[in-house]
Amino acid sequence: MKKNIYLIGFMGTGKSTVGRLLADRLGMEFCDTDAMVEKRAGKTITEIFEDLDEDAFRVMETEILKEITGKGNLVVSTGGGIVVTKGNMEIMRSAGKLITLMASPEQIFERIKDDRGRPLLNVDSPLDEIKRLIYDRAPFYINTDYIVETTELSPEDAAEEIIRFVENA
Repeated sequence: MKKNIYLIGFMGTGKSTVGRLLADRLGMEFCDTDAMVEKRAGKTITEIFEDLDEDAFRVMETEILKEITGKGNLVVSTGGGIVVTKGNMEIMRSAGKLITLMASPEQIFERIKDDRGRPLLNVDSPLDEIKRLIYDRAPFYINTDYIVETTELSPEDAAEEIIRFVENA
């Protein structure tokens, strides 16, 4: 069974876009944990945060992660905060390679500033919140098999960089 590739990193770093390209080029199946949670809940992530709370979202996210980890040959785009739930890094590491996509806070802000579907950024100073959350999650983001800096990379170039790493790992 071919191991999975898990793309982790902050929102707006390109996990879904790069993940689709990567899956296509490697002949693997693509899945997105955020989209899977939304489908299961029958609500958007914003609605889950509003109607329930972040903790309920994180529980659903971990349930999905556990289900897909049993499968192989997947490129998995994860939600930016999946790393904060205790045990999730170990679940992913046990079933494949962890790749972090990173970008500068300013670039992330530019990419997602018009996206209202980002409940954690519905604050007075989204750029400051991006910086704070990246800082909080950095110990997880740096503890992976490979890191790709996407600030100046096209999604295609990021996918190619990951393919080179995976083929030589």
